[in-house]
Amino acid sequence: MASGGQRALFLDRDGVINVDSGYIWRPEDFIFNDGVFDACRKARDMGYLLVVVTNQAGIGRGLYSEEDFHTLSDWMVERFCEENVEIARVYFAPTHPEEGIGVYKRESPDRKPGPGMFLKARDAFGIDMAASAVVGDRHTDMEAGRRAGVGTRILVDGEEPDTSLSEPDAVVGSLAEAVEWLEAEDNAEPSC
Repeated sequence: MASGGQRALFLDRDGVINVDSGYIWRPEDFIFNDGVFDACRKARDMGYLLVVVTNQAGIGRGLYSEEDFHTLSDWMVERFCEENVEIARVYFAPTHPEEGIGVYKRESPDRKPGPGMFLKARDAFGIDMAASAVVGDRHTDMEAGRRAGVGTRILVDGEEPDTSLSEPDAVVGSLAEAVEWLEAEDNAEPSC
């Protein structure tokens, strides 16, 4: 695949990396989905930079603090390191336009379906967006990827079975299946 830069695999957090059981901000409540570490190692070996992009309206709603979020993210990234996987960066959007409190009650281009987090990663890492992929469990993840120019969008089938809203390239059951799909697509590319 010809590309002008690094390709990235953009990962939503809750529902993709971990079980989405509501507003998660403590390590003891964070349960990794099955196969996540193996899938991320495989994606890394395929040449993907791993970037987490996560809406965190729980901060905006006052359910936990940015400090709580960073503590959990540092713990999560360390767990990936222990599994020989590097997460390049975790981007988050703490605002909510209706239910945010104080400075967090506002629209933000970072909050998915806005493309802001993706574009920040693109600029920070020199990412070739057309050669990159996003894996998320909501149509807002797919729409944010589309708006950012991400070439491949994969929906982990969860609460939103109506894919007509987001037009993903594939619908799968897990991050592990998403990476298998990407690998099959890579191997199916013509050589010329």
